[in-house]
Amino acid sequence: MAPGTGTVPASPVKVDTSCRTNADCAVKNVGNCCGYAPACVNVNSPTDPQGVQAECARSGRMSVCGFREISACQCVKGQCEPAASDLDVQ
Repeated sequence: MAPGTGTVPASPVKVDTSCRTNADCAVKNVGNCCGYAPACVNVNSPTDPQGVQAECARSGRMSVCGFREISACQCVKGQCEPAASDLDVQ
């Protein structure tokens, strides 16, 4: 749904992952067909997790439930990515 309107937008929100420095990146809920989905995106990027879920319901799509915790982001080659410490999987 478009934020504050209660309607599904005509086109999905374009999530921006571009960056120049680590300060340009933040962890935000971008959503998926299952619900909460954190990702590293540009600090000013719009997100629309409710719109993503509405589109999933409309199209009958499903998603894998669960997600990797992301505690910090970094800028790598112009793209926001999880910080190296978050990539170490036990």
